[in-house]
Amino acid sequence: MRNLFVLLGLIFFLSLNSCARRVVVRQPTNVTVVKKLPKNYKVVRVNGKRYYTWNGKRYRKTRNGYVIVNI
Repeated sequence: MRNLFVLLGLIFFLSLNSCARRVVVRQPTNVTVVKKLPKNYKVVRVNGKRYYTWNGKRYRKTRNGYVIVNI
């Protein structure tokens, strides 16, 4: 019976300590997403990352489309 209480106490104690931490990434409020790039875009590599340029702006590909970035 004593072992049962020790085991239950250990489970309770371990349930209070969580290794998981929540990480919240805040996105800027004014993000411009372009669903499709125009036909005359150019691909540029900066530090090994691929960016798309058109009309003097640089875009990065995401799941939702292309986002304007500042390099």
